Order: sequence, then C-alpha cells, then structure tokens
Amino acid sequence: MSIKNDIDMVKEELNSEEKFFEKAVITEKFVTKYKKPMIGAVVAIVLVVGANIAYNIKEESRVTTANELLLKLQTDPSDKKSLVELKSVSPKLHDAWILSNSISNADKNGLKSIENSKAELVKDVSSYEFAQLSNDLKLLENYASKEGSIYKDLALVQSAVILMKNGNIEEAHNKLSYVSSSSPLSKIAIALSHYGIK
Repeated sequence: MSIKNDIDMVKEELNSEEKFFEKAVITEKFVTKYKKPMIGAVVAIVLVVGANIAYNIKEESRVTTANELLLKLQTDPSDKKSLVELKSVSPKLHDAWILSNSISNADKNGLKSIENSKAELVKDVSSYEFAQLSNDLKLLENYASKEGSIYKDLALVQSAVILMKNGNIEEAHNKLSYVSSSSPLSKIAIALSHYGIK
C-alpha cells in the first residue's frame, strides 16, 4: 500500500508541476503577446503622473507669484508694473483688485474697464457699481433685468428712488413691486411704497 501511496503522491506532484509549467507557458505567451501594450500602459501612467505633478508645481508657483504681486499692490496701489504682471499671471485676481480699488475710489473708468471680466462675480458687481455710481436709471434697469444679478433688488429700489425724485410715482411703485418678498430689501420696498410714494 505504501508503494501505491508513493506512486499516487508522485503522480500528484507531477500533475501539479505540469499545471505550474502550463500556467507559466500561458503567462509567458500572454506577456510576449501583450508586451508592447503593457509597456505602453506603464509609460502612459508614468507620464500622466509626471504631468500632474508638473502642473501642480506650476500652479502652486503661479498662485504664490500672484499673491506676492497682490501684496505689493496693497502696499503701493500705484505700482503699474505689478498690476501688469498680476494681469498676466492671474487675470481674475487682477480684475478683483481693479474692482476693489474702483469701488473704494468711486472710479467709474476702472469699473468700466472690467465690465467683460472672465470672473462672473467681478463682472456682475462691476456692472452694478457702475450703474449705481452713474445714478443712471437705464443702467440700473438693465442690470436688474439680467438673469442672476446679485444686486437685482437693490437696483430695483435705487431705480424706484430715482423715479420718485423725477416725479414718476406710478412707475416707481411698479419697480418696487418686483422686489422679492424673500429679499432683505422687501421691508424697505414696502416702506417706500407706503410712505415714500403718495
């Protein structure tokens, strides 16, 4: 019996070695057949990771440079060279700086210069501030009629005040009716309707 067991054991070992070699041959064929695509995939992964790292380093450098330029401008707002550099490094931050300065100095020309900013928030606020500084009814109405205007209700109230000053009470009342009931300005609109317009 022990010889039979030994023979069975040897057969099992030979079968397992045969299976191992069979799998090794299949793996070798697979690797040989798909060697180039596998190398290409590894190279592509390395390139993507490398490009991502390079992009992050470049972006970090750009942000650092933009921040340094902004600090220079805060120290010396008349530094034209830093302003030009900031525009080339970060156009949106440049526009935000122009907006901030223009509002502080009531500078309509500065506000006009960024009316087509790529930064939507800057574009919206500069449009409102320009209309408000101009005290122009048409500009305020145009601003208030734009979809998603941030200061829409404020522009409507200001339009109504201008209309009231010009004696157009009914039209002013109509403007105030467009102020949203959920707006913080709704109470002011109601007060103007009741007390400011007779």
